[in-house]
Amino acid sequence: MQIPVPSGLKHCTHPFHPDSFCCRTVRIMAAAIADCEVNDESNDPGAAPFGNFINYYSFNPPENRLSLIPRTLLQDIGYSTERSETILVLDVGCNSGDLSVALYAHLTGHCASGDAAETGELRLLGVDLDEDLILRAEHSNPFRENVSFIPLDVTHDRDSRTQLESYLARFGRSRFHLCACLAVTMWVHLNHGDAALLELLGRLASLSDHLLLEAQPWKCYRSAARRLRKLGRRDFDHFKTLEIRGDIAERAREHLERQCGMELLRSFGSTSWDRKLLLFGRREMRREEI
Repeated sequence: MQIPVPSGLKHCTHPFHPDSFCCRTVRIMAAAIADCEVNDESNDPGAAPFGNFINYYSFNPPENRLSLIPRTLLQDIGYSTERSETILVLDVGCNSGDLSVALYAHLTGHCASGDAAETGELRLLGVDLDEDLILRAEHSNPFRENVSFIPLDVTHDRDSRTQLESYLARFGRSRFHLCACLAVTMWVHLNHGDAALLELLGRLASLSDHLLLEAQPWKCYRSAARRLRKLGRRDFDHFKTLEIRGDIAERAREHLERQCGMELLRSFGSTSWDRKLLLFGRREMRREEI
């Protein structure tokens, strides 16, 4: 959906600043998007071939993941919001932002409603390829000083790197302290193939010191393809030709450890959907950059 940008808004130097042209425009347009009617087909999971479900958190609420993630995660991996450093977290495939906001509250001890005073030491950036979902995320965001959202397709290497590196540069960083990539890998894999999946993992590894990964198991691939066929749509371009199959989480671990300089630090177990939640870290952390 294309909505004209309201006149009278001035461009701001930093597009991620809460008072910037980008963020103010997103908030103004978000109210209209949130009230738009959605047709019946869009409510069918098969109508979201990129995983951009409009009601995702109604059937997979944030607590499904957060119940496995310790509130002390940042401290456990060597960071503290009590120090002067600003900790940067990236949420890839944030959808409508429910989990992003809940994760921020979970890690900082804030109320998800935003009632508590915000901390200035943790910043979270949520990205998703669906602009409408990003508008919804910004509209309902209770932590606008510390949590921000932008539309971004992480499968586009140059564009995604440019925008993410621009965000990092504001804080004098070259990498995020923590990147969360939860239930995203399958959609990249199905729509873009084996090489794209491995490239995504490599890209996120190069942009983060720690990576929290939830890769959908192979049975989810079959279910996604079946839903698409039931709607009478064309199958995923790469489903039948994928060579990376079976234990996807294990294949992802092998690639991250052998090719991306990361190592598995901890498994938080499996979600109620039987998906492993794995934490990776850079094998050789350069603490002077943190």
